[in-house]
Amino acid sequence: MRLPAAIASILAATLLYCGEPGDSGATAHIVGGDRQRDPVTPQVVTEPVNHDADDPAIWIHPEDPARSLILGTDKDQDGGLFVYDLQGRIVTVVSDLSRPNNVDVAYGFVLNGAPVDIAVVTERYANRMRIFGLPSMEPLDGGGIEVFEGEELRAPMGIALYKRSSDGTIFAILSRKSGPAEDYLWQYSLLDGGAGQVNATLVRSFGTYSGEEEIEAVAVDDALGYVYYSDETFGVRKYHADPDIPGKEELALFATEGFEGDHEGIAIYEIDDGTGYIIVSDQQRGNEFHVYPREGSSGDPHSHELLTVFTTTAVNTDGIDVTSAALNATFQRGLFVAMSNDGTFHFYAWPDLAGDELTIATGGLRVSTE
Repeated sequence: MRLPAAIASILAATLLYCGEPGDSGATAHIVGGDRQRDPVTPQVVTEPVNHDADDPAIWIHPEDPARSLILGTDKDQDGGLFVYDLQGRIVTVVSDLSRPNNVDVAYGFVLNGAPVDIAVVTERYANRMRIFGLPSMEPLDGGGIEVFEGEELRAPMGIALYKRSSDGTIFAILSRKSGPAEDYLWQYSLLDGGAGQVNATLVRSFGTYSGEEEIEAVAVDDALGYVYYSDETFGVRKYHADPDIPGKEELALFATEGFEGDHEGIAIYEIDDGTGYIIVSDQQRGNEFHVYPREGSSGDPHSHELLTVFTTTAVNTDGIDVTSAALNATFQRGLFVAMSNDGTFHFYAWPDLAGDELTIATGGLRVSTE
């Protein structure tokens, strides 16, 4: 998801500047990172949710990035949406949600003629999505919007929000607990419904499903216009995010090898020149994350070969999120958030994870840890 501009961090003397944005020869991708690298410990571990943590989303404050928030779902029959500050302290809890599964945020939805940032969460047992304004968490949906209507298999799980650059339209792309071999995902256009409420209109269904497990994690790259989703135990699939692009063809299927089990959370570390990383969590291996080039490889934007694998101390990670923005003194060069099965979310500083294999985005420049 494309994020608003944040305060550029100061380059450390030990970092090597690798070129201007757009200089493709400057990318510092290194293939085949060491799988045995010691697990990285988080800078922050949040206060726990009440039941079962599942999926996080990062909201960046438009004026003061140090006041940014992390949202995390508490997946239970009487679950909720927890809102944390960058120190991991609970700021707000939206309670009485019926098994909230995944959450995402979008910036600048026009409601009553004024832009508002929104958080959208799937409510699995209620077959609907809920929409809240940020940072107030005021409900903007009249109690919820029904999804997958008319289908025998509904139960929404994953969600990703896509803001189309051409006209600013915001779409919600949802996956479900189970579904057909084709048209597994549904995409809705979010609209101003009047009286301060958001409405949604179905614009398309798409997406192939292997039938092996389920599809939960969905992520959108606003800037490049792609949507990715995890077909668990099978691989990661890639499509155009814009529903007006003709055809439903799959652009890529990758991450088909090297996973212990479920392909789970997906997050995109964006660098301003269009490069960066696609990160996928390996839930059954517990604390491993596989990293692929955002821009593709070998002149093919849809060839995503494994670059490296890093490990953390988060356990059985499902949902993840990441940003390359400078937030505060602790997260000057990016923040990676991972759910852990003890009911917490772990906050990692991106340079701690990048090691010698990955590039760090710093104020629109690319710097390498080599």
